[in-house]
Amino acid sequence: MGMLDNIQTGRENKPPRIMIYGSEGVGKSSYAAGAPNAIFIQTEDGLGEIDCRKFPLAHSLSEVIAELTALRDEAHEFQTVVVDSVDWLERLIFDEVCREFGVRSIEKADGGYGRGYTHALTHWRKVISLLQELRDKRGMMVILVAHAKVERFEDPENAAYDRYTPRLHKHAASLISEWVDAVLFANKKFRVTKENAGFNGERAIAAPIGADGGERIIRTVGSPACIAKNRYGLPSEIPLSWQAFIEAYTKIEENHHE
Repeated sequence: MGMLDNIQTGRENKPPRIMIYGSEGVGKSSYAAGAPNAIFIQTEDGLGEIDCRKFPLAHSLSEVIAELTALRDEAHEFQTVVVDSVDWLERLIFDEVCREFGVRSIEKADGGYGRGYTHALTHWRKVISLLQELRDKRGMMVILVAHAKVERFEDPENAAYDRYTPRLHKHAASLISEWVDAVLFANKKFRVTKENAGFNGERAIAAPIGADGGERIIRTVGSPACIAKNRYGLPSEIPLSWQAFIEAYTKIEENHHE
């Protein structure tokens, strides 16, 4: 039997791997809580008002690893694992790197010069490996929740501009974004208008679109305003809810099987 006999064809029907990020209070955790039989790995204390099942708040990377390992090895009926949030998990990873090298700052680890962030990637890969096992061996969906930051992007073809990105070090953000099937940006819809400001010229005023402080949406495709992607062919914008996401996802999957 030759190597070419091992070539596989067709689409793999595996559970989604998703990172959703956005500003505080927009509804990222509520979105994740809507996923089927979700269990939360807590790295920040912000789930008090959300009806969900969760591990106790993790104070170290080893606790997170232990919880993921338990989900891999022990009997349970959970279908979705949620890490909330990965930017607070990154703090625990940085703490672990600092402990390993006996320093107080990730910038000082292994002599500095950015080596601490490289060592952090080793721990990130352990976490991702466990999440991958949960997907492959236990059939679990993976949802990673992150906060957003505004980052200056130096575009080699155009003038530099600001855009939303996950609040992670660029190496970790790149690693996670490559691993997941979808990077979703959660935001509120705004309408920007300009008004005369006298001698100072014009000023921009942002007003929410929709009720309750603005319609909440998910952007699934990247743009100059934000980092986003998906491998499913989702509409570029959908409502911020698990139901809206799964309906769009299911519709596309059905079309592929027709």
